[in-house]
Amino acid sequence: MSETHDKLELLLVTGLLGAGKTTALRQLEDLGWEMIDNFPLRFLKRQVQDLLAEGPGSSAVAIGFDARTREFVPRKFLEYLALLEARDDVSVTLLFVDCAGQELERRYNETRRPHPLAQGRPVHEALAAERELLARLRERADFVIDTTKFTPHDLQQSIREHFSPKSERRMALSVMSFGFARGIPPVADLVFDMRFLDNPHWDEKLRPLTGEDEAVARHIENDPAFADAYGQIEDLILTLLPRYEAQGRGYLTIAFGCTGGRHRSVFTARKLTERLRATGRSPTLIHRTLKSRGAELVEGTQPQP
Repeated sequence: MSETHDKLELLLVTGLLGAGKTTALRQLEDLGWEMIDNFPLRFLKRQVQDLLAEGPGSSAVAIGFDARTREFVPRKFLEYLALLEARDDVSVTLLFVDCAGQELERRYNETRRPHPLAQGRPVHEALAAERELLARLRERADFVIDTTKFTPHDLQQSIREHFSPKSERRMALSVMSFGFARGIPPVADLVFDMRFLDNPHWDEKLRPLTGEDEAVARHIENDPAFADAYGQIEDLILTLLPRYEAQGRGYLTIAFGCTGGRHRSVFTARKLTERLRATGRSPTLIHRTLKSRGAELVEGTQPQP
């Protein structure tokens, strides 16, 4: 979203069903965009005219549509998009939210929801037909966000990074803990592997606890390798942050990983968050897999470093 209001800012949001369009639109609304979802495209021209009639200062508007939208014809939409782009009083952006077919199938199977376009066909056939229908829009999109490996939080963060008002873009910090058993978070900018530390999982008294518990914290801090390694990590981060800020970076995610994402990474992420807050910053602390049973099972198969 730009800081001037001499143009109508129009963000058109589309993508594959189940990829995260609704999550994206809700985040845009939280950022101050006027949000309209499942908007009949036959009314789009009239809506734009009404917004332009309001004159300078009109709110930025995000309009969502997809393959279910009534009278949706990609060719006609792209023709009108070209007309909008030729105007001097409209700034138009097309965002496409995408996702790999296998992941979309998993989401539909997990929620037991039928694909809206299936009409008795298998999900993969409906997805293939939908992807073909939207192919030209994806090619034309100004931004494509692939949510295949994203959590809802990851998508929200990506939307904030691309579409927050520039006046609010003081660098936002996130500190995250995660378990390598479920993969590295796709939004992580700096990743530190804490698996070199002694694992509290193999202490029966500490196993049911987490890195937020004092007994686990003492166990980790008593590891001879912890103080020096953590001190160097902290110094590195405090050295880098002013440089990222000077470059105008909007968001930075610092991630700490361990095997299951319950002990070592949780404690270290919390410790760094407290240190950053002491410097006057306001990081968001996220424990990505803290409550994951699946990570516990992986960690429990055999002793790991």
